[in-house]
Amino acid sequence: MSWFNSGQATVLGIDISTTAIKLLELSKSETQYRVESYAVAPLPQDSVVDKNITNIDVIANAIKTAIKQSGTKTKNACVAVAGSSVMTKVISMPGFLTEDEMEEQILVEADQYVPYSLDEVNLDFEVQQETENNPEMVDVLLAVSRRENVDDRVEALEKAGLKAKIVDVEAFAMENAFSLLADQLVDAIDNQTIAIVDIGETMLTLNVLHECRTVYTWGQDFGGKQLTEEIQRRYGLSYEQAGLAKRHGSLPDNYMTDVLDPFKKSMVQQIARALQFFVSASANREIDSIVLTGGCSAIAGLEKAVEQSLGIPALVSDPFINMALSNKVKPQSLSNDAPVMMIACGLALRSFD
Repeated sequence: MSWFNSGQATVLGIDISTTAIKLLELSKSETQYRVESYAVAPLPQDSVVDKNITNIDVIANAIKTAIKQSGTKTKNACVAVAGSSVMTKVISMPGFLTEDEMEEQILVEADQYVPYSLDEVNLDFEVQQETENNPEMVDVLLAVSRRENVDDRVEALEKAGLKAKIVDVEAFAMENAFSLLADQLVDAIDNQTIAIVDIGETMLTLNVLHECRTVYTWGQDFGGKQLTEEIQRRYGLSYEQAGLAKRHGSLPDNYMTDVLDPFKKSMVQQIARALQFFVSASANREIDSIVLTGGCSAIAGLEKAVEQSLGIPALVSDPFINMALSNKVKPQSLSNDAPVMMIACGLALRSFD
């Protein structure tokens, strides 16, 4: 199993998020992708806390449910660990070294880069490109994660009857899936800086891409949970009832003006704050476009509110717009779920590396 190895056979993209397991299987014919199967299986509250799995058996059972719903027969899978639990570093190494020699040198020098004992971590690397201003050296991306972050995900897959072929990083999976959105943006993406804002149940994660490569990631506590809790408080419901009412739209007439609009305004403020952190950290580099993804991005009118407030073009992600669908896949369901499927999509694309 490797983080960066090339996918040889089809792998299922399995995204383990705070609220659900998202499963996606893709095939490719010449230049067109096709969705072979997909499923979203909900998770009980607190199954994943701060991106850490709290109960492997619960996760494994939800993966089994997703496999059954999707009808897939594929047994190999690609899963991701959260960017917050991965340390990445670009190091320069002599370009003439073989991969084995690089690995040997990295392991010898690892204590310079890794703040843990090597037997506590999973480590992998990928050669990126020639080092700027030094053609004899190459930039090597080193990724390191505490072993339990990887092991818990691998074990959950195995208990569900799958084999983890690749363990990726969520930010890299998002970058991978972004390639499918490029032609939906207003401008060509050459020299463009794109902000992907992923608003999930408990976290808002910002990935900034420049020329389609991740240059910045940032996460803060904010998400759909705040909206669910406000519905719960305002209408005297349990957390589960509030979540169901939010999804099915079965709320009183004043919900839009009294609850949803203030939450939308709050979301725009949080997005502006996250972008401000990036601009401050990157010598005032401007953002050219914003891609909204995650469960909260499906809230009607959010992209318009972001555009009006921040003056930056925004769109809600749909990586499936140009894909064919197998007859197992219901177009309307997939369209509804598209904004939450970006990471699963990036993972499933590893089949074609």
